[in-house]
Amino acid sequence: MSEFIDEAQLHAKAGNGGAGAVSFRREAHVSKGGPDGGDGGDGGDVLLKASSRISSLLAFRDQPFRRADSGAHGSSKNKFGRRGQSTVVNVPVGTVIKTVENEILQELVTENQTWVAARGGRGGFGNARFLTNQRRAPGFAEQGEAGEDIWYNLELKLMADVALVGFPNVGKSTLISAISNAKPKIANYPFTTLRPNLGVVKTEGEISDFVVADIPGLVQGAADGKGLGHKFLRHIERALVLVFLVDLSPFCDKSPLEQVKILKAEVRKYRKELLARPSLIVGSKFDQKQDDNAILSTVKFDLQISSITRYNLDKLVFKLTDLVAKQKFEFADRQVNSDEEAVYKPIPKGLKVTKTDDNTFLVTGRDAIQAIGLSDLNDPEAISIIDKRLNKLNLNKELLKAGAESGATVIVGDFSFTWEP
Repeated sequence: MSEFIDEAQLHAKAGNGGAGAVSFRREAHVSKGGPDGGDGGDGGDVLLKASSRISSLLAFRDQPFRRADSGAHGSSKNKFGRRGQSTVVNVPVGTVIKTVENEILQELVTENQTWVAARGGRGGFGNARFLTNQRRAPGFAEQGEAGEDIWYNLELKLMADVALVGFPNVGKSTLISAISNAKPKIANYPFTTLRPNLGVVKTEGEISDFVVADIPGLVQGAADGKGLGHKFLRHIERALVLVFLVDLSPFCDKSPLEQVKILKAEVRKYRKELLARPSLIVGSKFDQKQDDNAILSTVKFDLQISSITRYNLDKLVFKLTDLVAKQKFEFADRQVNSDEEAVYKPIPKGLKVTKTDDNTFLVTGRDAIQAIGLSDLNDPEAISIIDKRLNKLNLNKELLKAGAESGATVIVGDFSFTWEP
């Protein structure tokens, strides 16, 4: 059985845009050919795509880096560079994408849902783009834009219809193996299940199959992070139905009532709205149940079962099938369209001015870097274009806001100049 990993990091590096070409027509009988430098191609994107064929984030544990191809440079005769090929990275359905500060950016919760993790850089304009009536022979072109380069935290929350919640060694793994096609590791000691197990329960008739998750056993204090509490509890967040599995055997050190109270208290402390979902209280190990009916009567069981003898398993599957079908019908119109186009995260527009020391100011932002991305910064015409672009971005206004004075040094990428208001 492959190792289950539900937390990982991703480093997404999109392709750089290709540079525009500086070229002039050189043909027989054309004494003064005009500019014919083509544009560079755009860089490829890095896209994350939800796939039910992937069950874990294991692929990112030792190799978090994912790259897309850069765009090709433009060339003479107005030939555009080819676009860089994008990289599609498959992740499990249920993957949560976060910043390195753990701010949630996107959740991929349906098959084929796609999100752009890093956007490729725009290809630069060739010198043919800068031809005007006043500028007949532009000797410069635009550099390609750098592709985005970003680290993310990835977290997996299982997409199960039913979650089995109970203490270690209560019989969750045995139950899931008895009612589904799952084959979990089973033994008679606590924490046999150190990873969630998923099983598909086959149903008859018009009702669709459903997925049940064997969540590793909870311990008291799990909601406060004791043991692997938070890591386990998050896998019940998307379940439509909860099953609280209670040990009926006399060998358990907690009474059925204590088990129910503790399990519900831990779920409530972790996320109280989970208790509003449909749930069943199911007594496990009926074949070993204790003889004291007074103790058993303290809990109102929906069912008592035995996974070994298969006592009441058909009734349990019937009840779960009905509850899951009702929940799916209720929430059907809230589901994300799995055929949707790739979701692009918004890119901040404009620029930002930061004072670094006395009368020196650093200008950052995608638009600002793009504004100065010309190939020859010694060309007066190129400088004139940069000046117009920065003015359009309200650089003067932002510098005044930041406290810049006459003679200030302004740095934009690799370009610096002395500013006069």
